[in-house]
Amino acid sequence: MEVHSAFAPVYDAERFGIRLVASPRHADALLVTGPVTRNMSDPLHKTYDAMPEPRLVIALGDCAKDCGVFKGGYGVEGSVSDVVPVDVHIPGCPPHPQAIVEALRGFTGK
Repeated sequence: MEVHSAFAPVYDAERFGIRLVASPRHADALLVTGPVTRNMSDPLHKTYDAMPEPRLVIALGDCAKDCGVFKGGYGVEGSVSDVVPVDVHIPGCPPHPQAIVEALRGFTGK
């Protein structure tokens, strides 16, 4: 919901040159929310590998950083940084849409 809100009219991340794309081959950054489950570890690696260099990985929220309440769960592989290298962590549970936009603006320089 917060990512959707960040791109909705109130916060309008697109006015800063930030766009959501459908394919990792067209993406400069990968935004990952929540902990990585065992079933999603392989797809996350494949998505990361499909992105062109230079690429950024953003861990969105506290659960993406350290698994939060899901830590030690049966199906949890680990945090995002346990699976792929993370460049930026946006804190919060969940992060406020304005915090998401401000962090993403750091990449565009706008």
